[in-house]
Amino acid sequence: MLKMKKKCESCEQPTDQQSLAFICSYECTFCASCSEEKHQYSCPNCQGELVKRPTRISSPIKVATNQLKKKITNTFS
Repeated sequence: MLKMKKKCESCEQPTDQQSLAFICSYECTFCASCSEEKHQYSCPNCQGELVKRPTRISSPIKVATNQLKKKITNTFS
């Protein structure tokens, strides 16, 4: 599961689950401003591409519960 880090690694601006943030393949996390202006969408740690991080609307517990319910329903129907 993707780690949703809570702050930019450059400026420490909050990056909650629904805010615009950018990540590399190692999940280094940066706010939109730092990604564009400081790093030009290139991770300063690994030099990988910074891409838009997906937003998370539901909690992981809620998603897992719904998936489990579907599996149980499919198993016994």
